[in-house]
Amino acid sequence: MRRKFLATLLVCLPCAALADAHPVTMWLAEGNNNRIYILGSVHLLRRQDHPLPNIMDTAYDDAEALIMEVDMDDLDAAALQISTNQLGVIHDDRTLRDFMGDGLYEQAVVAAEQMDIPFDMLSKTEPWFAAITIEQLALSRIGFNPLYGIEMHMTMKATQDGKSIEGLETVEDQLEILDGLSLDAQNNLLMQTLAEGKNIEALMDDMIRAWRNGDVDYMEETILDDMAQYPELYKSIVVDRNRRWVDIIEELLDDNDDYLIVVGTLHLIGEDGVPALLAKRGVRIGQLNESL
Repeated sequence: MRRKFLATLLVCLPCAALADAHPVTMWLAEGNNNRIYILGSVHLLRRQDHPLPNIMDTAYDDAEALIMEVDMDDLDAAALQISTNQLGVIHDDRTLRDFMGDGLYEQAVVAAEQMDIPFDMLSKTEPWFAAITIEQLALSRIGFNPLYGIEMHMTMKATQDGKSIEGLETVEDQLEILDGLSLDAQNNLLMQTLAEGKNIEALMDDMIRAWRNGDVDYMEETILDDMAQYPELYKSIVVDRNRRWVDIIEELLDDNDDYLIVVGTLHLIGEDGVPALLAKRGVRIGQLNESL
């Protein structure tokens, strides 16, 4: 009875008891006998972005098991490196310039120079892999690190507490999605990454602020709308995966255990987001608040 009463309070956003609270980027879905918390992740954070909102640890404490995009406590670094090299590195005599074409490649060189990134170091990578490499490099320069990210934070807690961690997909699944994009879509991803790189610190400051305060409207109008301008990217990276995950979550709602699911924030906003898709299927779901 206590657990059901707590769940009712948490999702009752308009109630007076929560008048001094702000939303967070986390939702609660209720089954007949269990609860599933769905937390929007920022995969890399900075030291100063901690501590996290208290309600995230409260959800962790309530859950019997964690589910993330991939099973974080069972990653094989060597196998991951092999898969990445097989898919992302060009193994014949072609180069990144051949994949992009001379005109677009020269634009990319100029944009990379403005970010102080030697673009020629990526000459034997496919465009999608070049985009990921540039993003990680740019973020690391301003203090973002996966060790401070949500997944690593939760993984370390779960490992200490002996909670199980499962994955919605494998790293190989994720790499194959990127590698399976058309060349146009890969080039769009790379050029968009370079365009955002010049202002990445300000963009990340705004995004972290919106994420911490559950500002779904801001994230939808900026991050999601930008992605939606590239239909293939949006469908492959966001929509198709959301639909697969919703099928899994629906099955979990028939379980007796409570779960904390952690996926990238982009997957939780907009009409194609996981919460909206679950609501369309009749699942009781609401965004949660952090008390001030």
